[in-house]
Amino acid sequence: MDLIEHYNKLYKDSIQKIESDEYSIDNLIDSSLDKRLGITLLVRPNDIIKRNIRGFINDLRQIDPEQYYQPDSDMHVTVMSLISCYNGFYLKNICVPDYIDLIEKSIKSEGSIEINFKGVTVSPSCIMIQGFLCDNTLNNIRDNLRINFKNSDLQQSIDLRYAIQAAHSTVVRFRKRLTQKDDYLKIIENYRDYDFGTLSTDTIELVYNDWYQRKEFVKELHKFKIKTNS
Repeated sequence: MDLIEHYNKLYKDSIQKIESDEYSIDNLIDSSLDKRLGITLLVRPNDIIKRNIRGFINDLRQIDPEQYYQPDSDMHVTVMSLISCYNGFYLKNICVPDYIDLIEKSIKSEGSIEINFKGVTVSPSCIMIQGFLCDNTLNNIRDNLRINFKNSDLQQSIDLRYAIQAAHSTVVRFRKRLTQKDDYLKIIENYRDYDFGTLSTDTIELVYNDWYQRKEFVKELHKFKIKTNS
């Protein structure tokens, strides 16, 4: 996948939909009835990147405070959704140590993950920080996970919705109609190529999570340490 082409097409198509009021409102984000849960492997941006993202979010919030803005504690990049969130999933349904063992097997030959967060893109329902892979490490880990889980008897839904290849971080979700749409889109355009910083991490988290990765619903199951690049 050419990530530049992917993000550019997504941006162009989605901006047109927002301009013509064809964007989507997330009606579940404030619902107490939303019980979707799953397990995810993820990495988190460092404090510098979070601070830069916060600056972008604050600019948007000044224009329209009614949207859902992800707090620092929830910012992440999905490595792999192992069990996509659904109503009725509970940790008691699985044996967590079996998942930890298989993940360890999948990452043991790989080095640290490096992602450059540069620019923003949008979908018809949210705003994302673009992530660009500095090498093949993350893709190698994802491929190892696909092979090892599909050759196991463990419950999983890898690639069920789509085959994850990008490294974006979703930081804003539309939960109300945009009240000052032109000004809002202008802020997004201003950050279109903004360099938020580069992440180099040797830590991957396995979490039990809700759909939005909100801290109050997330339970850390294990932290994996991978070898650092020489």
